[in-house]
Amino acid sequence: MSQVVLHGMRRATDRVQLLARGSGQVPDISSLVPAEFGGPATDEARRHATISCIIPAYNEESTIADVLSSLLSQTRLPDAIHVIINNTDDDTPEIARRFEGEHQRVVKGELFTTVVHVHDIGENPDKKVGALNFGYYVSRGYDYVLGVDGDTTLDRRCVEWLEKEMVTDPRIGGLSAIYTFDKSRVHGAMARFLVAGQRAQFAGFNMDNLVRGRNMAVLGGQCSIFSVRALETVMYRNHQSAPWVRDSEVEDSKLSLQIKDAGFSTKISARARAFVGPMETLRALHGQQVKWNFGGIDLLWPGQRGDTKGQPLHPNLRLRWYENVSMFFNITTRMAFLLLLAAALSIDAFVFNPVWLIPPVVATLLNLRIAASMHDKSASDIFYALLVAPAELYMWIRMGHFVTAWVQFFARVEKDNWAAQAAAERGRGSAYVMPAVCAVATFVVLIVAWSQQSVGIQSAILSIGWPVLYLITVLQTLFMVKKLVRRQRGFTV
Repeated sequence: MSQVVLHGMRRATDRVQLLARGSGQVPDISSLVPAEFGGPATDEARRHATISCIIPAYNEESTIADVLSSLLSQTRLPDAIHVIINNTDDDTPEIARRFEGEHQRVVKGELFTTVVHVHDIGENPDKKVGALNFGYYVSRGYDYVLGVDGDTTLDRRCVEWLEKEMVTDPRIGGLSAIYTFDKSRVHGAMARFLVAGQRAQFAGFNMDNLVRGRNMAVLGGQCSIFSVRALETVMYRNHQSAPWVRDSEVEDSKLSLQIKDAGFSTKISARARAFVGPMETLRALHGQQVKWNFGGIDLLWPGQRGDTKGQPLHPNLRLRWYENVSMFFNITTRMAFLLLLAAALSIDAFVFNPVWLIPPVVATLLNLRIAASMHDKSASDIFYALLVAPAELYMWIRMGHFVTAWVQFFARVEKDNWAAQAAAERGRGSAYVMPAVCAVATFVVLIVAWSQQSVGIQSAILSIGWPVLYLITVLQTLFMVKKLVRRQRGFTV
C-alpha cells in the first residue's frame, strides 16, 4: 500500500530500504540472513520510493502540454507533478491547468496514481532558481525530486529507469537522463543544421561521461532526479535555505558540485532518455551557449561571484577544463592555419602537403563514430558527419560562443545572461553576430599588418609559424585518435 506523504516531514530514509515500483526488483542481500540473526528486512523497513516531479515553466505555452502528456504516459508515473509557472505572460497557466487534478494509469496490472498541481507564483526575481526551490519546498517528504524543464519530453520508460538506478545504489545523489533532440518537429534548413550540430555536441558530451564510469559532471535541469537526502545534506553543509543558489549562472552545475562534495555521486543514466528543446536560431543558440560557458568559467575561476567559491580542481570540473583547453586549441589551429595560408599565398610560398588531410579525415571518422553511437540516429546524422563542412561550420559557431564568454568574464561585464538568453529565444538582440564581426576585423588588421612587412620578415614568420602549427595539430590529432579507438562499452547516446 502507498503511504501518505506529509509535506515538510522527512522520513528516516537511511534506515529504510527503498523499492522501485513495478516488477523486476533487485534482490536484497538481507533477505538471505537467517531469522536468528535478525532475519530479512521487515515490511516496516521496506517500502516503495516516492517521487515528486517539478517543472519550472517560463513562457512554455507551445511545449508544456507535450511535457505533461509525456509524464502522464510513463510506465512509472511520478507520485506528484508540480508545474511552477513564473514570470510568464503567455498562455502557459491556462494550458497547464487542463491537466490539473488526479490521473491514473495501469501498467502491466499495476495501478499508478498521480496528481498534477499548477502553481503560478507570478513575478519571481530568482527566475528558474526560485521556481526550482519552490518545487523543492512542496516536495519535502518525498524520497526523490525529479526536475524536468518546461520544454523537455521524456521517453516512456525514463522515470522507471531513473528510479531503478537510484534505489539500487543509495550512494547516488543525483542522476541525469541521456539528453538528445527530437528532429521530427524541426523545420527549415537553418534549424535542421543547428539541431544536427546540437545532437552531435550532446552525443559527444554524453558519451564522454558514460565511458568515464558514468560520472556526470553536470546534472542538467532538463531531466535529472535527485535524492532529497542529498539535497538536505547540501543545504546543511553550505548553510543554504534551499538547494539551488541564485548567485550562479549555471545553477545545475553548482548543485552538482555540492552534491559531490557532500559525499554522494553524480551519475548519468545508462538507459533513461529525454528529448530537450533545441535552439533553432543562431541568436537563441548564442544566448544559451554563452550562458552555459560563462557559468562554467565562473565555477573554474576561484572566488569571482558572490559567495560562490571557484573550485578549479574539483573532480567534476575535469571535463570542463578539457573542453575549454580543447576549444582553445581548436581556435588557435584554425585561425593560425587560415592566417598562414593567406600569408603564404600572398608571396607565392605555399606548397600543398597531403599530410594536412590527415586531421580532417580523423575528425570525420570521429564524428561518424559519434553519429553511429546515437540511439535514434538517422541518415541526416550520418550525412552531417560525412560532409565535413556542416560539422566544421558548427565548430566555428561554438568557437564564437567560447570567445564571447571568456571576453565577458575577463571584462567583468555585469550582464544578466538569463535575461539575454530569454530575449534571444524571443528573437531579440544582435550579440550573436559580434564573434563573426570580431573575427573578420582581426583578419583584416593582421593582413594589413602583414602587407607592411618586408619579404625577409614575412619569410621568417612563415618559417616559425608553420612548424609550430604542425606540432599543435599533431597533438590534437593524437587526442582525436585516442577518442576514436576508445571502447564505448556498448553505450548508446
